[in-house]
Amino acid sequence: MRHQKLLDISDGWLKYAIRLNLRHEPKDSLGDIRNAAMADRRIKRYLSEITDFHGTLVTNHKNPDLPIQKLLFLLDLGFDMEVPEIKAAVDEILSHRDEHGIYQSMTNVPRHFGGTGEDVFSWCLCDAPLLLLALLKAGLNYSEHIKPGVDRLVSLCRENGFPCAVSPELGKFRGPGKKADCCPYATLIMADLLSYIPEYRESQAAIISVNALLKLWESSLIQHPYMFYMGTDFRKLKAPSCWYDIVSVTGVLSKYKIVHDDPRFREMIHHIKGKQDKDGLFTPESAYQKSKEWDFGQKKAPSPYLTYLCYRIFERLK
Repeated sequence: MRHQKLLDISDGWLKYAIRLNLRHEPKDSLGDIRNAAMADRRIKRYLSEITDFHGTLVTNHKNPDLPIQKLLFLLDLGFDMEVPEIKAAVDEILSHRDEHGIYQSMTNVPRHFGGTGEDVFSWCLCDAPLLLLALLKAGLNYSEHIKPGVDRLVSLCRENGFPCAVSPELGKFRGPGKKADCCPYATLIMADLLSYIPEYRESQAAIISVNALLKLWESSLIQHPYMFYMGTDFRKLKAPSCWYDIVSVTGVLSKYKIVHDDPRFREMIHHIKGKQDKDGLFTPESAYQKSKEWDFGQKKAPSPYLTYLCYRIFERLK
């Protein structure tokens, strides 16, 4: 049976995701395994920690411990608004929205970086799309809660992708790069967001974003906008997909059928498949210290969750 090896070595929380998202078994038939998954102490801890959604200051976006990353992790596993803690997190997101429909995070940009030096609700283009994506995956009404913010963010798109952009509350803050460059991470998460929205999936903004990512791969030796590299570290297999690495980028690109035959995309897929062992599994080559409790937080043994992420990418290519 397909995916049986992966199921055999997975913990309960991942068994639920595999059966739901890889085997496509009906959610209604997975009640017992869902309950077992939610009983895992790590899942319970994540659920507990997302309820105080804005209690963590967003100062570094490369952080799997941010509540938005934990919420997206849980939603991607298949948990939903029926879980009280997820509903509480979503309600917290909804409570801080600017006049354009963009949801805000609690941040603090020091004065010497162009900010106010104070804790303030604001948004950056490297976090706002993630909040909209979480609401979308949680099943909220698109027209009412999501479309206004998406429309506003899409209006920021340029011919080379999405820029480093922030809300007025953050003053003149901008990342370390040329103002005319695209921000690769903002472009990545905007491409991810747009891939789930029918009216935007084939839009100019989506196509520009996808092409920008492919061009960065093609020119990886010479183009490093905002200090985002596609070099040795980028090419190491890593989970969760919360930053700018080959699994994250390929995962987003795989959602666009228009790139499936692009030689640059196929090269990225070939690179990942070359890391697969004889059992079809993948071992992390890099790991977040904050993820050491999970199977993907080490580099010595195959990771069921990393393998799951790769299998989901491959499944989209059929």
